[in-house]
Amino acid sequence: MGIAKIVGILLIAAGALGLAYGGFSYTKETHSAKLGPMVLQVQEKETVDVPVLVSAGAIALGVFLLLGFRNK
Repeated sequence: MGIAKIVGILLIAAGALGLAYGGFSYTKETHSAKLGPMVLQVQEKETVDVPVLVSAGAIALGVFLLLGFRNK
């Protein structure tokens, strides 16, 4: 399996996940303080939205790579 096919499959999978979920969120630790035996941490939840156009473009590019570099 060539590198173009692997990248194409990964792009299609990433685009499909982007269309299905519309984004992802993660927790970011911003501040931390240690007061003797106690630890105080501040965490913020960040959300990243994936545009539909980017997801569709990833799927289209993945299909192009799969079909464009197939063995003849």
